[in-house]
This record gives sequence, C-alpha cells and structure tokens, in this order.
Amino acid sequence: MTHSESAVQTPVAAAGSAESETAYGAITLARHGEPALSRKCMITSDQYRDWWGRYEIGGLRAGQTPPQALLSTAEGAGAIYASTRPRAQETARAVAPGRDVLVDALFIEAPLPPPHFPAWIKLSPRYWGVISRIWWHAFNHHEGQETRAEAEVRADQAARVLIARASEGHDVLVLGARLFQPHGRPAAEGARLASGPQPGLQILVPAPFREALTSRRQEGR
Repeated sequence: MTHSESAVQTPVAAAGSAESETAYGAITLARHGEPALSRKCMITSDQYRDWWGRYEIGGLRAGQTPPQALLSTAEGAGAIYASTRPRAQETARAVAPGRDVLVDALFIEAPLPPPHFPAWIKLSPRYWGVISRIWWHAFNHHEGQETRAEAEVRADQAARVLIARASEGHDVLVLGARLFQPHGRPAAEGARLASGPQPGLQILVPAPFREALTSRRQEGR
C-alpha cells in the first residue's frame, strides 16, 4: 500500500472524570490499498464520471503488502469495520485474514460528481477528484446524489457507531473512511484533536467526523 493509504492512529484517552471510569479504546481510520484502476490518464469531466463508476466497483492492484503498522493495529483491534466497497473489503481481508469484519455502508466514500467542464479540459482523475470535492463542499454540487447535509448526518451516525464500540473498551479499526477526509487529503493531514461527547474522551479525527463529534458534545447528546 502507498504511504497515503497506511493506518492513521487516532488515540482515545481514558475518561478522567470522577463520575466515569470507562476506558475508551482507540479508533483508527485507515485508507484502503491502491486501487487497480490507474490514475495515470488525462480525461474530461464526462470521462471522469465513467472512471469513477468503474472505481466504485473495482478492487485493489495486485501484489500489495499491507504496512506492518496496519497489520499490528488490526491484530489488536476488538472490532474491524469496512465499507461495502470491494476495495475496502479486499483491504480488510489482507490486513485481518480470517477475522470477522463488520461491513457497513456508513463508511463508503461520498459520491462526488464533477462539474461539467468543456471537453478540451483534461485532467488526471486525482485532480478531478479534488475539483469535485471542492464543488460539492462549497456549492453543494451533488446532481441528485448524496448532499453535503446528508453526508454530515451519515458522519454523525458513523461517529455514534464507533464511539459506542470504543466505549466498551475495544480498539476499533475502520477501513475505507474517505468520508472523513475532506478535499481529498489523507486523514494524517486533515486531523485535529477534538473533545468528544463524553467527559475526558478525546479523539484525533478529520472533518466532517470531527464536526459531528463536536456538535454532539455541544448539544449534550
């Protein structure tokens, strides 16, 4: 796997208040391995739509070896989650062979259709992804697919699931969490430390996951 697809450790501190003795597990968000579909091409915005459709149903490039840090994280995790996408499930099988993996559509990537640009503009899929994310984030460009508001609701639901499992003392590993990585940045670059919804709980997470956790804390949920 490439360096951007390695595990990002999100340490969770034990609850320090006198009212609670709960020790929270660690939540780790990890990118899937490198996809089989090549990004080394120059395509139009319309061609990118087709490229993304193939990316969504495709698997991983053959011959990859998970980094040892991710293997160790998976070994120590009490719960492993993966999105419903093939690339995430193949990653789960590679890092945790024989383990039960909780497959949940909550953790799929947000579908980000690109804006319609003239056909003479050709970019790599990587840059189309950045443009699509900016248009979705800034202008709510979704073309009838998941809106930003809907994605924020999904992020809140995902936060509840992960925090609930971590509150049982289990370390949690999530594979395929692009939803939590704004503007195409890996979580290592977008992460910040935010107070969680429970006293003493701190999780290192990127937005919009961070925003969902902060909102829940402020609303006292």
